[in-house]
Amino acid sequence: MIKYFFVICYSIWIINFSYTQNNYWQQAIDYEIIVDFDHNNHQFSGNEIIKYKNNSPEDLNKVFMHLYYNAFQPGSMMDVRSRNIEDPDSRVQDKISHLNNNEIGYHEIISIKNKKGKSLKYHVDGTILEIALDKTLKSGNSLFLEIEFESQAPLQIRRTGRDNKEGISYSMTQWYPKMCEYDLDGWHANPYIGREFYGVWGGFDVTISIDSEFILGGTGVLQNPQEIGYGYEDKSKPLKRSSKPKLDWHFKAENVHDFAWAADPDFLHDTTMLNNGTILHFLHQDDSLNKNWVELKPYAVKCFHYMNEHYGEYPYEQYSIIQGGDGGMEYPMCTLITAEGSFKGLVSVAVHESIHSWFQGILGTNESKHEWMDEGFCTYAQYEVLNYLYNFNMLNPLYRQYSNYIKFAHTDYQEPLSTHADFYKKNYVYGVSAYTKGSIFLLQLGYIVGDEVLKKGMKIYFDEWKFKHPKPLDFKRIMELESGLELDWYFEQFIQTINTIDYSIVDIEENEKTSIVNLKRIGDMPMPIDICIKTKEGKVIWYTIPLRIMRGNKTNDRIGQNVQVLPDWPWVYEDYGFEVDIPLNKIKSVQIDPSTRLADINPLNNVWNSID
Repeated sequence: MIKYFFVICYSIWIINFSYTQNNYWQQAIDYEIIVDFDHNNHQFSGNEIIKYKNNSPEDLNKVFMHLYYNAFQPGSMMDVRSRNIEDPDSRVQDKISHLNNNEIGYHEIISIKNKKGKSLKYHVDGTILEIALDKTLKSGNSLFLEIEFESQAPLQIRRTGRDNKEGISYSMTQWYPKMCEYDLDGWHANPYIGREFYGVWGGFDVTISIDSEFILGGTGVLQNPQEIGYGYEDKSKPLKRSSKPKLDWHFKAENVHDFAWAADPDFLHDTTMLNNGTILHFLHQDDSLNKNWVELKPYAVKCFHYMNEHYGEYPYEQYSIIQGGDGGMEYPMCTLITAEGSFKGLVSVAVHESIHSWFQGILGTNESKHEWMDEGFCTYAQYEVLNYLYNFNMLNPLYRQYSNYIKFAHTDYQEPLSTHADFYKKNYVYGVSAYTKGSIFLLQLGYIVGDEVLKKGMKIYFDEWKFKHPKPLDFKRIMELESGLELDWYFEQFIQTINTIDYSIVDIEENEKTSIVNLKRIGDMPMPIDICIKTKEGKVIWYTIPLRIMRGNKTNDRIGQNVQVLPDWPWVYEDYGFEVDIPLNKIKSVQIDPSTRLADINPLNNVWNSID
């Protein structure tokens, strides 16, 4: 019986391993969208043709689509959630509940037809559209849909909307019926509460007919620059206005999972080019902040160069930084950001949103379920890039994030990082978890496996999972293979629990010509421990204590090459002692992790100093 048990377990392991490594699949989609936009009433009619490839092993009898604009109506789930949560977003609060009919957002479905022109049955449930297929979509087959719809851009800005606080006419994000993703976990038909997004990889062919006074920018590459003018066709020529009442802006984007755009009659348009030929577009108003926008360009260039070198090459031919939205929000090939505040603030938000091109735009993680893999990784890279841009040379660029996390860890508000983005009890908790703890997760992983292993692993991760939907397991596998260590304990403890780290130097015992360093694990989460001993003669000696469940230890790291690896620490033991060939009267100090990468919630008990 025992023999058969092990055979079954081994078989399950082989199936899981082979599935994630060799049998990965993802759906595919192509959109052709034609929009006729009426800026007088902020409404537009749309015709959307979809070709959807079912690459899953299952047959599908229905499909789901997002209708995000329906969230901007009194009584919507976004409205109710915003009014009931303890700390509502100041940009929303109860504002949706007060919108009039000409101020709300909506997607009204006029018709849905198959390839033969037959009307299909559908049901709208808030922000989700459910379409019943007249014929089963077999595994490996494709679906053709033609959707006619009418929409109204909401007055309330939450990423999307019209007339933002800086006077931008239209921030057009989440603006079209968008196919929900179907993956190994099934359909992700989550109602829009106001958090993050998840989409199907594919192509977009979008034509926007709008009054000729407007200048547009966004996802994709403009296909008709000569017709459009506005400096798109030749930057050496002055800006020109079209005499036509309307212009058709035709964009194409390949291998993206969303499409966003913005429009304003007062946009200035400028470009600069990276050393690899990628063109950066900048669209913003000519106002008191124009100087900041002009000075932003070289910082954006350096950011992209850094990310290309250290994380992987940005694969698209252009990227646009656009004034719009209600703060900063990332989309494939573009971002919408507001410019108010200091120049350094503009640089910081532009850097963060641009870096999303790697962790959200190209590594299309399900942000709703694994928001820390996007926001946290972006925050980690953001402060690494800012450290480089300003030449700060900080040992730990995330020192403020660590300080905020330590304060947070002493509260009763914590929730696991595995919490779905929509279900955090407070916006504050979501922010600290996704951005702060998520970024610490990555820097602390470097503490465990070594900085060089982390950097190399990040590039491998990007290369192997770009244009896919990686999950935590996929990232863990890469880091385990690169480091040679087992890391499931770290992912489980730091992501799936709210256990905290707290280690203490209890005392230093004198033992004739040697000393014994006694440590204690106080927190519930175990970690490997780096110890630095400084002698009164100025000598610095490094030790590292692996966890037994790591099944090994890091090698190269910022703590140096001559590190003494001590016997591993079984995590169930609270106490650990080790002997050093240094008399007690020769020791100046002993410190746990001077690199400050360990997220120890009580750093005060990490240092022992001689009283001499």
